[in-house]
Amino acid sequence: VQLQASGGGLVQAGVSLRLSCAASGRTFSRYHMGWFRQAPGKEREFVAAIAWRGTHQYVAESVKGRFTVSRDRAKSMVFLRLNSLKPEDSAVYYCAAEGPTKSTYLRAYVRAYDYWGQGTLVTVSS
Repeated sequence: VQLQASGGGLVQAGVSLRLSCAASGRTFSRYHMGWFRQAPGKEREFVAAIAWRGTHQYVAESVKGRFTVSRDRAKSMVFLRLNSLKPEDSAVYYCAAEGPTKSTYLRAYVRAYDYWGQGTLVTVSS
């Protein structure tokens, strides 16, 4: 699976962005998809994940209520909607894939994911 993230940019606090992740590979539909972010000097942290069927999602407490994850299985796309952005949300955002899998359990740590995109930079100014 190859992943390509896009949609980042320089925005002001309070606005919204939608990040996209395009996946290639015939078995994309059987992968859990995750979003992580990494700010300068910090470790990569979990943001959100969505199950391979799209039936359930897992969002980090730090962004719950502001960020949502979705996927379009037919188009092999995953999205991360970032609302009410704050300066502390500034980071490189990565999409990642775990699988192929039949499980319903979503995991929130880096080593669980097998494939990674190149990242897209989000910078939020105050």
